[in-house]
Amino acid sequence: MPIPAKGTILVTGANGSLGSAIAEQIATKPELSAYHGLYTLGDIRQVAEGINARVSTSEIPPIRALILNAGINDFGNQYWTEDGFDSIFASNYLGHWLLTVLLLKSMDKEAGRIIVIGSQSHNVNDPRNKVTKAFEDPKYKTFVSDAASFEAIAKGQWSPATEDASFRGSFRRYGASKFFLVMMQHELQTRLDADAALNKICIVGVDPGTMISGLQRSAGWFIRVFLFQVIYPIILYINPNGPIRSTSRSAGDVLEAVFGVGEGGELPKDKYFNGRVPLETSEESKDATKRQLVWKETVRLTSLKEGETVLANWQ
Repeated sequence: MPIPAKGTILVTGANGSLGSAIAEQIATKPELSAYHGLYTLGDIRQVAEGINARVSTSEIPPIRALILNAGINDFGNQYWTEDGFDSIFASNYLGHWLLTVLLLKSMDKEAGRIIVIGSQSHNVNDPRNKVTKAFEDPKYKTFVSDAASFEAIAKGQWSPATEDASFRGSFRRYGASKFFLVMMQHELQTRLDADAALNKICIVGVDPGTMISGLQRSAGWFIRVFLFQVIYPIILYINPNGPIRSTSRSAGDVLEAVFGVGEGGELPKDKYFNGRVPLETSEESKDATKRQLVWKETVRLTSLKEGETVLANWQ
């Protein structure tokens, strides 16, 4: 049965497989920003301005949940945005970061939640990544060490297709984008908690698992057809509660993060789940020094200015 939603539910990537499944499980039609795209900074500012205006005039209620679902993987067909960023980095992380800080003024200040769609790929030491062999080389054991390494990922100069055109090269860049998104979860929650006007807003992360979805549309025949259209559906049929998940199941997990309560009725602030099972994020993602570095560099890349966000400690 569809879940009645009080307040605006904003879903990025709502025309994708998981986004569509989320929308189907919500009784009231969500506001869908996916059709505007999350590639260029100018477009994101325009979308946020429009949504903020609609909330301020009560055309739509405050945002009850902002679900950061949009995501791409180029599978070796690397390309860049008009702003000069690697498309995976821009779509999966940078666009979501900017959209989130711009929309904080329109969040429900009492019950608002921001849902980060994570991935096992954010953690180079996650056992589920071993089969990919993407992080075996010592130089890929960490994502960021300084501002230059962050810049290299942002500009698509880290694990580029020119060096590794296989799925492993793009899987690393995809993992880096999800790593930064998980970092944002931790860092933004810390900053929200210190802001008297925003400290009831929760950020929750959900790893939706491996889904048979449109994310593989750019992959080669073996991954796109043989694995995801032949092998994985068989595995899902045999073991519906296993690591291969349907989009409807993962959508239910995401909506549990939106509407569920924590243990003892406490707000589930900065919690991360594999489906509905609590999971620790990577050690690197919890590094406070690196988190602050990435935050400051993201402010620089997006050219965020005073007055664009209501977050007190935005710099």
